[in-house]
Amino acid sequence: MSRIDDSKVDEIVQRVVAKLAPALAASAGMGPVTNPRATPAPAEVCGPSPALVSRAGGRGGGRRGIYDDVDSAVKTARVAHDTLVDKLTLKKRDEIIAAMRRAVHDNVQQLAQMAVDETGLGRFDDKINKNLLVADKTPGTEILRPLAQSGDDGLMLLERAPYGVIGAITPTTNPTETIICNAIGMIAAGNAVVFNVHPSAKRVCRFVVEKLNDAITGVGGPDGLLSMVGEPTIESANQLMTHPGIRLVVVTGGPGVVAAAMKSGKRAICGGPGNPPVVVDDTADMRRAGKGIVLGCSLDNNIVCIAEKEVFVVDDVADLLKKEMANNGAAEMSRADIAKLERLVLAEDRAHPHKDWVGKDAAKIARAIGKTVPDNTRVLLCEVDGEDHPFVQTELLMPVLPLVRVKSVDDGIAAAVRAEHGFGHTAAMYSTNIDALHHMARAMDCSIFVKNAPTYAGLGLGGEGYTSFTIASPTGEGLTTALSFSRERRCTLKDHFRIV
Repeated sequence: MSRIDDSKVDEIVQRVVAKLAPALAASAGMGPVTNPRATPAPAEVCGPSPALVSRAGGRGGGRRGIYDDVDSAVKTARVAHDTLVDKLTLKKRDEIIAAMRRAVHDNVQQLAQMAVDETGLGRFDDKINKNLLVADKTPGTEILRPLAQSGDDGLMLLERAPYGVIGAITPTTNPTETIICNAIGMIAAGNAVVFNVHPSAKRVCRFVVEKLNDAITGVGGPDGLLSMVGEPTIESANQLMTHPGIRLVVVTGGPGVVAAAMKSGKRAICGGPGNPPVVVDDTADMRRAGKGIVLGCSLDNNIVCIAEKEVFVVDDVADLLKKEMANNGAAEMSRADIAKLERLVLAEDRAHPHKDWVGKDAAKIARAIGKTVPDNTRVLLCEVDGEDHPFVQTELLMPVLPLVRVKSVDDGIAAAVRAEHGFGHTAAMYSTNIDALHHMARAMDCSIFVKNAPTYAGLGLGGEGYTSFTIASPTGEGLTTALSFSRERRCTLKDHFRIV
């Protein structure tokens, strides 16, 4: 028998498809069936019919969640959302989320290294901890609890419904962590999500999107439930936020992208900037305060939005606090050193950090001004004269920490409120005075307020509670979860189902 070449095989396949397409489409409840050579063999898929799960993309070149353009990603996401909600069970949704969590654990070392290599920001070990944190402590469907109320007039039921397709913008500072926690929460709520990631982190974001897609389809979930634009730009971000197929916009970033989201004409959930202050009063446990402030400020070289950015300490205990900070990896800078640091790490307007030094190691920054410090130095401590210093007023996003002496705890709290700029993001206090702790918590009015611990405890890292890397202070949701990415639906039955 003569050998059949590829073109002949394709011809035979097309004839078979033409014969079987109507029956296959009807049984799957879908539209026309395309060339099955573009889809994996049934053995590759566990769960729904292969007609529901395709690893190949459509016109936009999508594969494993990566698309050439916004429109293709959104259209595929819509189909994936419909499949998730209409054809798959809540149990299957839980299986999908569990598989996503496992995928992070399986790839966490590579995620951390790729993020450091591509962005040049942060610390490898901290990135491992952050990625594991979001994998383990981002809530899934368990947070979406129905509420029933019965009475003389019958029964009322409240449930949470998805928006549909969400458009999400992510930063370069916490690229994979934001994708992971957003994706878990959004999918738990029944949504699909299309990401426009920061161009400076597109390779590591592509990697995590592909791995999460493999996890989803590997347990029978739909392809395209989680996707991104392969070559993200400002233009693609704007296209995503204004696309008619997007029902909700979720942004994690600075003031510019938050403002754009607010003007998109869509409902927007926005995680904006912060400048977290720490106040230390004369009742504080100085050993705990010194250690906690250094660990919190230096988390991933300070690029996390909740990390401590400035310290206000009562004058009577300032020297003791500095000593304890030095014992835990802080190196104090002289006035001459601070002047050099100002010229190095501030942009020309002295109101923004110089991007070349964001997220860099403390020792590297010190060497750049001719200062020798141990390689394991975690923080460069800079005592400055007052709260007007640019290091205090600017979110530096690097392990350069200003310290300001204040006369009293009340003065410290007032200064902290001013330095936080009304962002309503994060603040912390070390004190054993319950009145002072209460006063500051109310005065700051932040999404996160941490007492006697590093601020990262407020994310559930060494503290109680769930985590999120989209902390929506501008729009009021705080630490976002599946609840944030869902809508309330109410059903009422008159005169029945009260059983007592």
